Amino acid sequence: MGASTKNGRFAVAFTALAFSFILIAFCTPHWLDNDGQLENARFINLGLWTVCLRNFTEIHRHYPDVVFNGCMWVFEEEYYIIHNFLLPDFYVATQFFFTLCFTLLLIALLLTLGFLGCSRDDTRYTVLLIANGTIQLMSAFFGLISVIIFGARGDGRDWMPNWEHNNMGWSFALACVGVLFLLPSGTLYIIEARRERYRKLNEIGTREASAYTEEGSRKYRGGQTDI
Repeated sequence: MGASTKNGRFAVAFTALAFSFILIAFCTPHWLDNDGQLENARFINLGLWTVCLRNFTEIHRHYPDVVFNGCMWVFEEEYYIIHNFLLPDFYVATQFFFTLCFTLLLIALLLTLGFLGCSRDDTRYTVLLIANGTIQLMSAFFGLISVIIFGARGDGRDWMPNWEHNNMGWSFALACVGVLFLLPSGTLYIIEARRERYRKLNEIGTREASAYTEEGSRKYRGGQTDI
């Protein structure tokens, strides 16, 4: 089976942890949280796809009678009058890069399942390792871009109200940890692919040397028989 080596087992474990953390971060609305110390906070919490507001009105007062309460999808049609405020470029970039990260991780998860069921003697084994490691490192790269962008701008004073009471939430923390787990995971797959390639080259060299030795032995015995 694929995970028959220590590197393979650690790589699979890191992949499973990274997928669990990134999946939770992708789906939960706690990338940015209000600290709860403000009595009438208009902003409550926010994720990649959901925002929770309380008595929130459009900041330019063009629609003073429209008040937003509760949690809704950020692309909800009712939010169209605050889309310019709610969806700044850095937030859209965070969504884009983290979605790329998550999509590549889904592909890597399928490759990991294939790796678990693949024999080390299979001709596709090394290719599977290289593909899985490369995709996971790419996923980590896009994930890093995403969390760096949001970490730099998410709790800034020019976005959600009462910025001094807004902090990075546990969903964001899980995203960071999950992305970091992808780095050793992808690296271990690449290392395992390299070790497997050397192993096969050694086996080929051993077989060729053995065949050469056997051929020489037969010729030697044949020469003794002629004498």
